[in-house]
Amino acid sequence: MFKKLLIYVSCLFLLSGCHMLRPSLMLKTPKDYKYATPPDKPQDAYRISSNDILDFKIYSNDGFKLVDVTSVDASYNAILGRSFTYKVEYDGTAKLPILGHIHLKGLTIREAEVFLEEKYSTYYKNPFILLNVINRRVIVFPGSEGSARVLTLSNDNTTLLEALALSGGIFDDGRAYKVKLIRGDAKNPEVYLIDLSTIDGIKMGGLVLQANDIIYVESRPRYARKLLVEITPYLTLITSTILVIQLVKANTR
Repeated sequence: MFKKLLIYVSCLFLLSGCHMLRPSLMLKTPKDYKYATPPDKPQDAYRISSNDILDFKIYSNDGFKLVDVTSVDASYNAILGRSFTYKVEYDGTAKLPILGHIHLKGLTIREAEVFLEEKYSTYYKNPFILLNVINRRVIVFPGSEGSARVLTLSNDNTTLLEALALSGGIFDDGRAYKVKLIRGDAKNPEVYLIDLSTIDGIKMGGLVLQANDIIYVESRPRYARKLLVEITPYLTLITSTILVIQLVKANTR
């Protein structure tokens, strides 16, 4: 009876062990996967993307003063000096006052401001525009289970290294030499493999993040720790079974 029970428990342990020893990795790539070629000169500014929410302000006279909204042109001037939010649609356009749908995707914040100032100059004297993207987010997996974070990018030029620092740095389980930066369309993303374990990695570490980037630090499997966690219930079961059998034998003598 005891031998059969021991064999049964051992089989359960072996089956569990096969599953347990496989590292719990996400976002795996095949061995022959062709990673995207890193840019020779990483972008130095954020570029507007689809689904961005733009905080939009417009002033006249290069921002020196507001137009009197009680004037005859009040219907046109009502937007001056006030803050509005507009969404960049899937096609890269945003529907703005007077201009209607206008393409902004791919422009830096400053490029978009200059572009819109030129467009609004038809309606206002020396328009001055302030833009800000208020929903820029990236996802960071710093190399430890249960430690992922969603970061809101408050700066226009937040870099890969800064995002990792905001997430607490690369964890002990993380492989600094195997950092994946996943960008673009989920159906056909660009995946960069970045080595931050050496000083040469600073160049790619300075890459300016874009909306919806995913930073994934591959984790180092901790076999011994996982093994101990998994076998503890079985060891407890075996110990308890042996104790019960010994007590039964002792009482039957």
